[in-house]
Formats: sequence, structure tokens, C-alpha cells
Amino acid sequence: MAFIRRKQRVKERFSLLLLDLEEHYFEQHTAYNLTGRCPEANRRRGGSLKICSKSVIYEPEDALEPILKIPLKDCRGIEAVEETDNNPFKESKPARLLIETKQIYHIKEGNVVAPHKYERGDKKIVFQLEVSSKTEDVVQILLQLHRASCLDHLGDQTAMIAAILQSRLARTCLDKNSFQHVFEQPHMECVAEMVSPLVTNAGHVCITDLNLYFQPLNGYPDSVVLIELHRIKRIYKRRHGLRPLGLEVFCTENDLCSDIYLKFYNTKDRDELYYYIATFLENHMTEHTAESYMLQWQRGLISNYQYLLHLNNLADRSVNDLSQYPVFPWVLSDYSSAHLDLLNAASFRDLGKPIGALNTERLERLLERYKDMPDPKFVYGSHYSSPGYVLFYLVRVAPEHMLCLQNGRFDHADRMFNSVGETWKNCLEGGTDFKELIPEFYGSDSSFLKNLLSLNLGRRQGGGRVGDVELPAWASDADDFLQKLNAALESQYVSEHLHEWIDLIFGYKQRGSEAVTAHNVFHPLTYEGGVDCDSIEDPDQKIAMLTQILEFGQTPRQLFTTPHPQRITPRFHNLSATSSLSSSEISPVSPSMESFEDLTEESKKMAWSNMNKLTLKSCHKLHKEYFYSIAFGRRQETLMGHDDAISHMCWRNDKLYTASWDSTVKIWKCVAADVSSNKRTQFDFLAEYEHEAGVNTLDLSLAGTLLATGTREGILTVWDVSSPLPLHQLACHSGNIHQVAFSPDSRHILSVGEDSCLAVTDVQTGMLISSIQAEEEQRCFLWDGSTVLTGGLSGNLTVWNLLNSKVIQKIPAHTGAVTCMWMNEQCSTIITGGEDRQVMLWKPQY
Repeated sequence: MAFIRRKQRVKERFSLLLLDLEEHYFEQHTAYNLTGRCPEANRRRGGSLKICSKSVIYEPEDALEPILKIPLKDCRGIEAVEETDNNPFKESKPARLLIETKQIYHIKEGNVVAPHKYERGDKKIVFQLEVSSKTEDVVQILLQLHRASCLDHLGDQTAMIAAILQSRLARTCLDKNSFQHVFEQPHMECVAEMVSPLVTNAGHVCITDLNLYFQPLNGYPDSVVLIELHRIKRIYKRRHGLRPLGLEVFCTENDLCSDIYLKFYNTKDRDELYYYIATFLENHMTEHTAESYMLQWQRGLISNYQYLLHLNNLADRSVNDLSQYPVFPWVLSDYSSAHLDLLNAASFRDLGKPIGALNTERLERLLERYKDMPDPKFVYGSHYSSPGYVLFYLVRVAPEHMLCLQNGRFDHADRMFNSVGETWKNCLEGGTDFKELIPEFYGSDSSFLKNLLSLNLGRRQGGGRVGDVELPAWASDADDFLQKLNAALESQYVSEHLHEWIDLIFGYKQRGSEAVTAHNVFHPLTYEGGVDCDSIEDPDQKIAMLTQILEFGQTPRQLFTTPHPQRITPRFHNLSATSSLSSSEISPVSPSMESFEDLTEESKKMAWSNMNKLTLKSCHKLHKEYFYSIAFGRRQETLMGHDDAISHMCWRNDKLYTASWDSTVKIWKCVAADVSSNKRTQFDFLAEYEHEAGVNTLDLSLAGTLLATGTREGILTVWDVSSPLPLHQLACHSGNIHQVAFSPDSRHILSVGEDSCLAVTDVQTGMLISSIQAEEEQRCFLWDGSTVLTGGLSGNLTVWNLLNSKVIQKIPAHTGAVTCMWMNEQCSTIITGGEDRQVMLWKPQY
């Protein structure tokens, strides 16, 4: 509904929604309707005559009179006539426009939004333009458009109208007088169309060093649209009709509705404008990826609602394009109880299945049909999101959009959105109804559930008028309904299972064999790449295909090709996602210990939030290449453990983990002996993990159940220490991996390598979810899961925000590469070592 609030113009009765789909509005003229009335009376009540590509529309000044729409294809004659009284001594009156037609639409009679009325039968309409000298020009353009509308083939009609449009655009250009400043420097100008739900408006685009301008060819709804570049927060490339022609610009961070959506006539113009804005905004905005949003969502920094909005945006879903409107899931299955129990799993829908697979009996019938279907096969004949479904939900606040989509009619009263419970039941049982929800169900504006405009939406079979939407018994009113739906979306159950639905809609189960297995296969026309419209030579077939794509619904762009990781929820906090967890690792802590841990966590958060304010406290120069400290300065034990140098060691819970360039990692039982006695330390070999290349680094999860290793060939491997087989292997670097480390909650692994990349891998799925290219090679790091402190080849320390992939601070440190870093448990002291043989002690400043 954001697009309705933003775009509606209360004082104007005319809108582009009065045009047919894909129709263009060219120009308007002040005129008088002289049909059946004396000229003197009509001169006091004029109106606006609008020339459109498929119709003539007359909007009277009197708001109670109906708007007249005359389809050009129904016209029998269009001409300019002069009225005379056969007196040769009297001057003839100004030319008038005569239109003979067999059908007229009456719209908004009494200034009420209602189904259009049709007046059929031969009729003559006479208009007089206020500037009579323009009459002949208007007649000529109408005759030209009339010829186009009467062509036998739809493809030929479309091509001729497109040629007329391009000719008019070529004869005009953006008015430079609309520039805000005389010193503005234009960068590029091209033609495009501004897109809003169900309509497009052609005009000129110009971008300068300060502003983005769009000037509609018809001057509607404004003579020029201005967007200041410094205000832009987000830009997205869009598919329009499954073609890469769209660009959407947002001047806010979280609003559903953009400030402008442009559709270009070629991809080159779109890309040039995109890269110019992106370059200008390099220091003003952050371009987020699906992976960076995933990391924020996993760690609880954005809500389920916000994450779904971001994914929709990245997957080309826009509120300005009803064929690609943002899609949200049904999350509840209980619409009949008197009270809603969000702690009961039975209250929720199975998010691991598409809507069409929730009812086993219906699914079996669909699969039987699927089995006998010729290629390309599909399980569902309709989509889960389409313009019709969006307006089904929003008809009470967007009635004119529904009338536009359905040729001036509302749907049958019994087929409208009358009841939430009935709609859910039909989605479970209907043979062709598989629709999901839209974001409005989880927002704060409940007006779409109420008939606040007192629309006459018809009577149902029982005789009752269609009014407000009937809500479940557990909702006291519409606002309470939305609040409870939002609570359900953010609940523990949905947080734990939302990734399953994301796999179906945006992820690896969207297409291919995984989609077949998940019974998630829709008509091939709904998928990106399912058809190449530009390769279709037959113009009629091409138009039909584009129309079907726009009206049928489109599958979002695929964002993930591997399983989406689960959200980190309080119940699973600090637990790794493997079967090797023991009961002792998930036992609750005592109240006193919990309080102590809370204080420790607060101090850690404080330290990491001030990591960009590191202050050097002391610096020590080493007198030798290396240094060490052992009690009494004597050797306790020598063990031949590897065939090559040991590259990394870790000692945890009486176990020694050793990595070597001989391509192995070994685990030893190693109980430290009392050094005051002369007892020898006992080493027992426990396990060995083989690699394809030398191992540079290793790290253990907090619970000690998972092991991460990095090799000379850039391979990151995740091991369950109870098994000799790897859980995941990922080529996340193009050369040596210098260091790997688990996040504190053991859900992610960060690695740095000689390719200058910082790579974040999800432990649960083994999926690379973020890769940041640094300016130089980073050799070592510390991190808290969101913020990273790295040591680079040049000797600088760098503080990174992984959630937006940006550098927060660079801190001069060593004169040679930083080779190692250490932090105490409270995160209050950091020690770094470098090739300059310096040891430096640092503290964050509060």
C-alpha cells in the first residue's frame, strides 16, 4: 500500500489507470463537450481532452459528471467540421472535433469509484478545443492512432503505436530550464518510461553531476520529477517483463516504495545510468548483498520482516511492478481458534513445503497430472504471486487498480477477499489457488482490511454486501490481527524455520532437481531465462508472450544455490549444528553464573564497539628472531609427530591439535605433567585428518566439537572431530589461507588468505556467504562475528564491519607485516607481533 499512499493525487479524478494496460497518454487540450447542449452553457463548463494511444478521454470540470472514454477501435469516423448557418455573409465558426463511435465508457459518475458503465450504440460526440487552431493537428494524430488500432494483428498495432511514441520522443528533449542550478553538468540523456503499478509513462531521463531528472512526455503527473543524488540510499537493477531493462531508486533505507522506477528501451542505457549513480554514491551508500543481509539476519540484527523485504528487493520484487510484487509467506495455519497460541507448533504452517504441497490429497492429484504431462512439465498451473492476487488483497484501498486490471469491473462478490479463514482454506483445498501473502499482512496499516471508501463491491450469494474482511476469532480488530501476524512472523518457530521457505522462494529449491523433489515446479514462463522474448520473431506471438508473463506472475530471481542456513535463535545460541554435541554442552547455567556471563558479554560488546579507538600502550623490541617461556627453561618432551614442519598448534581440554605442511592435522591426548617432578608428559595419538595440500592453520569451535582447517591451496575444511570425514570443503581462496577462526557462537568461520580476501563461511551449510576484497593481503585477525580486526602486509591494523563489508578504521602499527594477534578473554587487551620484531600492546578506549 506504500505505492498507493505515495502516488495518489486526491484532487485529480483522471489517472493513468483509466488507460488500458500498456497504453500511452500523449497530450491534453482544454476543450468543451458540445454534444446535445448549447455552446453557451458548455463554455462555462469545460474540461480536458486527453489523447491516448488507444482511446480519447474527456474529463469534465464538473466532478459529478462522468469521465468519458472513447476506444479508438470503436470509432467509425474522426474529422474536423465547421458549423455554418448557410449565410455566405457570416463568418464560419471555429472548427470542431467530431467523433462517431459505437461505444462510450462512463467512468466515476457522481465522482464515485465504481465499475465502468458502457453506453453502446451509434453516437456522435462533438468537442471544441479552446485553441481552435490545434483542431486539425489533433484530428491527424487521432486518425493515425485509429489506423493503428484497426490493424488486424495485435503485433502490428503495438509496433505502429511504438513507432509513433518514439517519433514524438525524438522530436522533444528534456527542458534544461528545469535544472535546479545553472552550473549543473549533464552526464547523459536518454528516453525511458517511469513505471508505477499497472502503468508506464514515457519521457526523457537526464542525469547531471547533482541530480536525476525525469520529464514525462505528457507533463503528467508533474512537469518534471527531480531526485537529488546525495539523497539516494539504494539503487537496484530490475527485470521488467523478465528483461533487464529496469532501474529503481530509493532515497530511504527501509521504505517499501521507491522514489522512481524507470524502464529503459535498452540495457545499455540502464547500465550506464546505474554505474554513474553507483560511482557517485560510492562514499554515500552501502551496496548490500544477499549474503551480507543473511549475516545480519542470522545474528539477530534485522528482523524476519526486514530480511524478507531485503531479499525481495534483491530478487527484483518491487511494489511498482505488480507482476513482481514482494512475496511473504503464510506463517499461521490456525484461523479458527478463539485464542492464538504462538508457543504451539501446530498453530503454524509447514514452511518447508510450498502452498500447493500442504494438502497431501490435492498434491497427489496434481502429481498424477504432472506425471502424464509432456515437457516442459509443471506441478502448478498458477503462481503464488501475480497482479490479480496482489489486488485481490488490496482491492479495498486500490479499487482503481483492480478496475484497470479487469477492464472496468470488480471480481464476483463471492470470489473477493471476504474472509481470512476462507482464503486460507481455499489456498489449502482449491484446485488452482496457491497464493502466498504480501508484506501488508505484517505491516502496521490495516486499512486494506476495511472498506473505508464505502465501495460497492457487490452482494454475496447469501445476500450480504461485501464490506470489511472477516477476521479470525482470535483477533479483536484489524490492528490486533496485524500485530498478532507480525508477532507470529517474528516468533521462535518461524525464526527457526524461515530458512526452509527461503530455500523454496529465493534459494536452491526454486528450480532444477531440488524443485522437483520439493514439488515446487511452476509454469516455465514464470522463471527468469524460461523464454527469450527478444528471439521471438512473430510480433503477435511476442506480444501474447509478454502479456502472459506480466499477468501470470513471475518467480523471484534466484539468490542462493545452496541450502540457506538457519537463524541463530536464543534456544540454539552458542551451539554448533552437528550431532556431536553432548548433553553437558547444552545444560543450563546457574543464575549466578548467568549474571556473571552477562557482565562479561557486556564488557566484550563494549570493547568491540570501540575497536576503532585502539590505543598503543607499550612496544617491545625483540633481541632474537623468536622468543619463548617455559618453566625452569628446560625441555620436557620431544615427539616426532609429522613428516614436515608444524604450521599451527592448539591445546584444548588436554588435547593437542597440530597442523603440518605434510598435509595432515593430528590430535594427541596430552595431559600436562607436573613440571616440578621428573615425570614425562604422556602423549597418545588419537586421530588424523588428511588433506590434499599442506595445512597452514586450524581452529576449534568453542565446544571443541568442530575443527576448521585452511590449506596452501585455499581450501577450507570443516570437520566433526568424532569423524575422519570432512563435513564441508570449500575453495574460498585462490592461494594460501593464512588463518581461520570460528565466530564466538560457532555458526560462522572467517578466513583470510594471500588473495587479500576475507571470507565468511556458514558452518551449518558449508556455504560461502560473504567475501570481501581488501586493499592488501591480510595475515591474521581477531573477530566477534560482526567486527574484525585484521593485521595486514604493510603493518597496519584494520577494523572491518562485516555486515556492510566496509572498513571502519585503519590504524598504523608495525613497519613490517603483522604476523600474529592475541586478545584476552575480556577483549580488553590486544597484543600484536610483526616481522619488524616488535611486540605491541593495545587497549580499546571507551
